[in-house]
Amino acid sequence: MIYRKVLLAACLLAGTAARGAFAADDSELRAKFEALQQQMSALQAQMSQVTTQMEQKTTQMEQKTDALAKAQAQSAPAIQMKPDSKSLTFLVGGGEVTLYGHGDLSFDFVNNGLNGRPGAVGKNGWLSQVSSNNSAFGIKGERKIADNLKGVFQLEADIQFAATPGNNLDVNGGGAHDSSVKGAIGSRNSFVGLAGNWGAVKLGKTDAPYKNSTTRMDPFVNTLGDMRSIMGNSGGDNRVEFATRVPHAIWYESPNIHGFSGSVLFSPGQNRTNDNSITARGEPDCTGGNTPGNSGGSCTDGAFGNLWSASLAYQNGPLYLTLAYEHHANVNRIGDELGASDGVNPPAGSVGIGDESALKAGIQYTYEPTGTTGAFIWERLNRKAPVDAFNERTRNNAFYLSLVQRITRSDEVMAAWAHAGATPGDPGGVINQPGVPLTQVAGQIDNKANMYAIGYRHYFGDKRTTFYLIGAVMKNHVGAHYDLGAGGHGVVVDDKDGAGNAFAGTTIKAVSAGITYDF
Repeated sequence: MIYRKVLLAACLLAGTAARGAFAADDSELRAKFEALQQQMSALQAQMSQVTTQMEQKTTQMEQKTDALAKAQAQSAPAIQMKPDSKSLTFLVGGGEVTLYGHGDLSFDFVNNGLNGRPGAVGKNGWLSQVSSNNSAFGIKGERKIADNLKGVFQLEADIQFAATPGNNLDVNGGGAHDSSVKGAIGSRNSFVGLAGNWGAVKLGKTDAPYKNSTTRMDPFVNTLGDMRSIMGNSGGDNRVEFATRVPHAIWYESPNIHGFSGSVLFSPGQNRTNDNSITARGEPDCTGGNTPGNSGGSCTDGAFGNLWSASLAYQNGPLYLTLAYEHHANVNRIGDELGASDGVNPPAGSVGIGDESALKAGIQYTYEPTGTTGAFIWERLNRKAPVDAFNERTRNNAFYLSLVQRITRSDEVMAAWAHAGATPGDPGGVINQPGVPLTQVAGQIDNKANMYAIGYRHYFGDKRTTFYLIGAVMKNHVGAHYDLGAGGHGVVVDDKDGAGNAFAGTTIKAVSAGITYDF
């Protein structure tokens, strides 16, 4: 009994001691926890202070950066060169402006085919000349003005590297007879317009879509072997009626849609006469070329009213196809009447005023394995003439064939043949041959012609400088009077003698060496 009491007392004492120890431990832990909380609060306060300081420093840095950017913008030039641009392109006023140019000069040795011809006077036969051929300098640019809309412009001038700038009133040959100022700003393709992924609408002056559609097919472009001596040339003179630059025009250029692209142009006649016998309003020359003074004081040598031109093209790798049409309304040809030697033919009203049009189709293909490119163009010209016997403007059959063969990465040889078919008639031309009297004969006559050209071209390192050597021959049948270089060459080789008299049935020859430079 006594042992049980002693044991019970011992247990009670042990329990009391344990509760005291636990109480002591709990108090110590509480004190440590409170101390830790105080340290955490102090650390949070320090972190908050550091964060505030960092935010202040960041704000200060941003303000300094903005101020520096503004200072740099204010001190930066208004015009800057566009980075990584291979052309002379500058960043200007939120847009781009590009300076560009093309130089083409040649030394030509030419023969007008009149040496020994009855009636021909002056220095005929071979003659040397230096010619600047469609050389140009231009400025073009664009600037975004809205989503999917930008403004575009171009100013282009003809550059006379060889000849003295001025108008071309040389009636003794060398080019079309007009009073336009060569070298003036805007003398070549110039316009203002709007563009987007829907295409472009432009106003100004430009090469007609009809002309542009086949330019790429002519390896002799702007040389004395240029195809425009025949193609698009309805009269066989220095003027090319259907491969020309059109003034005071508005046109649309489509985007490329699955290889298809197109363009359509309209140029109003801007003429207050019913027969277009005066110059268009705002123009120095008769529409279609020539000055009024060259047509007896009025525009009666091909002046017309409204002009429409359109082209459609398809490109798929090495294949290129095109179809083009152009229409000239109320073309005045009264100057061709009463021109024969008898003073009667063609009689009044037999040539007159009528619509003229042109239609052509072309195909070009490059066979890459051999570096061979071939092209073929067919063309039909038409005039609604009162009397077919005096109609030299309708030509149902004209064609052009060209071939270019690459022989190295930098060299190629080329050849071409252009043919002009016969017309229903002729208003009269000087057709004298050796032993035949000098006379003007109107009516049906053989006025076919063929042009042949061969050439070589070398491309220097950057492909923007070339050297070329070409030879060309124009073989006119008895009633034809086509020239060499019409439409592109600066100084053409025509069928005129030293007094400016024109002759038909000539064989014109030329050899030419030239250099081109693009930037």
